[in-house]
Amino acid sequence: MNETTYVQLLDLACGVFLLAAVLVLWRRRLAAIVRLFAIQGAALAGLVAVLAVHQHDAELGAVAVGILLLRAIALPILLRRALQAAGETRETQPLVNVAASLLAAAVLALLAYAVTQPVVRLSPSPASHAVPVAVTVLLLGFFVLVTRHRALSQLAGFLLMDNGITAAAFLTTAGVPLVVELGVSFDVLLAVLVLQVLTTRMRAAFGSTDLDELRELHD
Repeated sequence: MNETTYVQLLDLACGVFLLAAVLVLWRRRLAAIVRLFAIQGAALAGLVAVLAVHQHDAELGAVAVGILLLRAIALPILLRRALQAAGETRETQPLVNVAASLLAAAVLALLAYAVTQPVVRLSPSPASHAVPVAVTVLLLGFFVLVTRHRALSQLAGFLLMDNGITAAAFLTTAGVPLVVELGVSFDVLLAVLVLQVLTTRMRAAFGSTDLDELRELHD
């Protein structure tokens, strides 16, 4: 792979990766959010695959396949099952409306580019220049986590944060060892399974997964 093709493919993967996170702020249907998460997982796998081909690293290529299977297939399937068990289709009115959310996304992107400039200046490589994208996705995931009411929406925010952290790790290093990535992935998978069970039990016990309503019930 020549340098021009490498940069173009890396930019494409990073663009889809970031766009999926931004669209999560715009969408209110939980099924659409799950689909966007699957697309982002595929983009993350594509990003790692591009790095693997460029570095001629077979182990990194295996990691890319694992990321594709877990984050673009397995986790979205679990989220869809949790969504069906919860019997909910839309996010309730979030703390921040769509227009303000998109404005916040722009501000968070600027913040990410500002705080990652020292990292970018350390290395002139195309991968280092893509680090702000990963940090932006991390911040957007945290924003979703704190502004949504539904447990499933908050879970999506948590997974966006995890994707951002994973992307930053691959872009700032020569690659995450396969064993480390497998360990982290299984931890995330376990967390999703536990949250799926909790969401189902919340729906059965209280008839809703809106955490604000549960707080009111507690009060």
